[in-house]
Formats: sequence, C-alpha cells, structure tokens
Amino acid sequence: MVQVKLAPSLLTADFARLAEQIREAEAGGADYIHLDVMDGRFVPPITFGPIVVEAIRKVTKLPLDIHLMIAEPEKQFEAFAAAGGDIINFHVEATPHADRLLREIHAMKKRVQSNQL
Repeated sequence: MVQVKLAPSLLTADFARLAEQIREAEAGGADYIHLDVMDGRFVPPITFGPIVVEAIRKVTKLPLDIHLMIAEPEKQFEAFAAAGGDIINFHVEATPHADRLLREIHAMKKRVQSNQL
C-alpha cells in the first residue's frame, strides 16, 4: 500500500492570516508544510526568504519542506536550514555541483526529498 503524505504549499495561503492558515493545515492532517522559495531569477516571481521561514518555524512543529527554486542554491541553502527548514530540496540544473550540495545538506542533518536526485 502506498503511503500518502500531505504537504500543503504556503503559496496557497492567505498571507494576512499565515499563522492561522498553518494551524488549519495542521488540523486538517498535514504531514509537512511546503514552502516554494522562488528568487525571480531561476523562476518567477520572488516569494519569500529565510526570515519568513524563521517566523513560520515559530508557529508549527511540522517539518518544513523547503523547495529551493532558485539559482545557485549552494549560496543560500544554509540560511534556510538555519531558519528552521527540515527538508531542503533543490533543482539539479540550478547548480553545477549537485552532488556536493547534496552532501552539504546531509552534513547539516537535513533531509532531501526529490524525484530529481
């Protein structure tokens, strides 16, 4: 039997009610909170950075699944991990050293879940 995990994306949330929306996702059975981080360069538009992740970390104990849709993720992944990200995903085409970045993420005791890796 296939185990299904729910990871609602914060991009669907009402940002004026973000903490409340996260609590509603928890009450609805979410297993993770998914955060699509977009830099406006690798993909448009710009979404949010580590400061927002840090604020979200304060209102939930659910794992934070950080999807880095950014150019050069090797330059920013540590900030998202330090802000409270539990799972750090990136696009292999966004970095010339995906293998190195994968090792660095694991060295920080963070997980990577991706169908690309």
